[in-house]
Amino acid sequence: MTGIPVVNVNNNCASGSSAIFLARQAILSGQAECVLALGFEEMPSGAISSMWADRESPFDVFDNSINEFDYPMGPLALRCFGAAGHYYLEQYNAKPELFAQVAVKTRKHAQNNPYALFNSPLTVSDVLTAPVLYKDYLTRLMCCPPTCGAAAAIICSPDFAKHHGLTRGVNIVAQSMVTDIPASFNDPMNLVGAEMSRKAAEQAYEQAGVGPEDLNVVELHDCFTTNEVISYEALGFCGEGEATKFVSEGDNTYGGKLVINPSGGLMSKGHPIGATGLAQCFELTTQLRGEAGARQVGGAVRGLQHNLGLGGAAVVTIYSRDT
Repeated sequence: MTGIPVVNVNNNCASGSSAIFLARQAILSGQAECVLALGFEEMPSGAISSMWADRESPFDVFDNSINEFDYPMGPLALRCFGAAGHYYLEQYNAKPELFAQVAVKTRKHAQNNPYALFNSPLTVSDVLTAPVLYKDYLTRLMCCPPTCGAAAAIICSPDFAKHHGLTRGVNIVAQSMVTDIPASFNDPMNLVGAEMSRKAAEQAYEQAGVGPEDLNVVELHDCFTTNEVISYEALGFCGEGEATKFVSEGDNTYGGKLVINPSGGLMSKGHPIGATGLAQCFELTTQLRGEAGARQVGGAVRGLQHNLGLGGAAVVTIYSRDT
């Protein structure tokens, strides 16, 4: 009981990165020199559902929007991201193998992460023949597990770091939060944050004076492999409809243009909602310090974090190593 300010943050799946956003704001405003951002979650088993039945759900508008596109019923997150993936397949004449290839890549990365919940290798066949959960293509191995967990980060001012002799610094050089806009409900991909993510990324790139081609490592919000694919394009890693080429050429892994989710992502290390954004921060900080061991991205000096919550916020943060 210290008497210092404590703020509770609930921004759905973007809660952890929202805590970092508020911590950084407190430091930039001069209200604080050092802030602890802590995220945790105790998740029930099964699909995420509302905890309250005595009030209107903010997600009713999401269900109503999907109804306009005539998609099947299902648990909210599964329905939203399943519809988005199906819409992507139809729009760009892609195949479900695209989402399976992402799952295989993710699990391969997780084999080198001692914090990953799932680290056994997968094949495309394993993913495609797993039980189907939505429509005729979205299988269990394209969906992240709901898990319990916690993560934390300390954010401080440069003067505080210098005064305390902290020499392993990683800088937040840009950060943007975008919430739902009218365009969020134009199509199923925007419904799960594609347009929010695009706007947040554009703002962050402009702040940092860099582009996606200047990044080395990325931790993005892959609650479903469908969302990882959609986010490739929203964050500017490839052109519209070019994710199949991007994945087939290995540009999302070691030896390609970017290493995306070297931690194994939400798909492999789990998705404890309040902790997820901070776990992404931990992975990128570890990478930029050169301390990631077998999963280290060679020469990593700049990384991007993308954390998304339906109903709704997208937070994009760009980190840079002290040089």
